Amino acid sequence: MNENLFASFITPTMMGLPIVILIIMFPNILFPTPNRLINNRLISLQQWLIQLVLKQMMMMHNSKGRTWSLMLISLIMFIGSTNLLGLLPHSFTPTTQLSMNLGMAIPLWAGAVITGFRHKTKASLAHFLPQGTPIPLIPMLIIIETISLFIQPMALAVRLTANITAGHLLMHLIGGATLVLTSISPPTAMITFIILILLTVLEFAVALIQAYVFTLLVSLYLHDNT
Repeated sequence: MNENLFASFITPTMMGLPIVILIIMFPNILFPTPNRLINNRLISLQQWLIQLVLKQMMMMHNSKGRTWSLMLISLIMFIGSTNLLGLLPHSFTPTTQLSMNLGMAIPLWAGAVITGFRHKTKASLAHFLPQGTPIPLIPMLIIIETISLFIQPMALAVRLTANITAGHLLMHLIGGATLVLTSISPPTAMITFIILILLTVLEFAVALIQAYVFTLLVSLYLHDNT
């Protein structure tokens, strides 16, 4: 119980060197490339899920937006697998780091916005000033719309970071309480243990949902700019 509550969020090191790059690259091993004429059940299930998610996300896009399909499906697979691996005991979750999430959100958001200004310049500029705005409110609305535009990548990164971090902290606290109550009140400890199991199942769902929400919002930004 003397362990620091935020110890699991510290970037791990080996011989004084950060190994977060190796941790980020590890999920790629979980998605093997099919090299046989007839795939096994695991790869067939993997391909079916990828096609299902990709079809749902690309349904609203035009031909220009669909060129991002490989990027979006790689993004959701990476975030989902990283979140799930972070639920293992004594593991590090890169998506709890705001810097990493910003590193994913800002380039994707910037790419979508630049695409919009390149191909739909008038429509992109029209978002800053809604039609029929009174003349005295024009400067204020332009400032508000500009701020809301630049807040989008920050909202993406903070949402993912907050949800994953909150779930890990809650599991840590309930797990510690269960351990303490084991010697004090076994019936109460059993109740908290059941709550911990239910929370763990919920965190599995949250890990996948947050990956889908992050990718879906990037897809919506892309749709608005293509």
